[in-house]
Amino acid sequence: MADNDTAQPTLVPPAPAQQLKMQVLGQFIRDLSFENILMQKKMQGNVVPDVQVQVSLNGEKRNEDNQYEVISKYSIKAKNKGTEDVLFLLELEYGGVFHIEGIPAEQLHPFLLIECPRLLFPFVRRLVGDITKEGGFPPLNLDIIDFVTLYRQSVAQRAAAQDKPVLTN
Repeated sequence: MADNDTAQPTLVPPAPAQQLKMQVLGQFIRDLSFENILMQKKMQGNVVPDVQVQVSLNGEKRNEDNQYEVISKYSIKAKNKGTEDVLFLLELEYGGVFHIEGIPAEQLHPFLLIECPRLLFPFVRRLVGDITKEGGFPPLNLDIIDFVTLYRQSVAQRAAAQDKPVLTN
């Protein structure tokens, strides 16, 4: 038997991956609160704001096929450096409705909580700047948020919470 008579495996091209389709169907403010505590308490003197931003995310399937709602919650507190007096509080829940196709099920959750908030962030940033300016402060220009790190921290916190033993009395 000659060497060229051995059976050669036939190469089968991989199946084409389903094309990712994503569309922002709408954006909305679910909740908004701004308190100018500086004016309410009539604080005077040198004011140097120290701004703290907390972000939480939630995504869920809607009743319509391939539609998802993602809510970004921002809690922003500005304190006066040195005195720790609260200058203002801003709370914003900003949402988007997305049509998404072609994402494997195991990648959908991170996609919803990373890519969707990333698309909405410029609008949130503009709103926060406008609200703080209209509230009597210099416009607050939020730093870019690393949604990948935020997602990883959230997953790690949930995993740690599941590993904690339940205490009973």
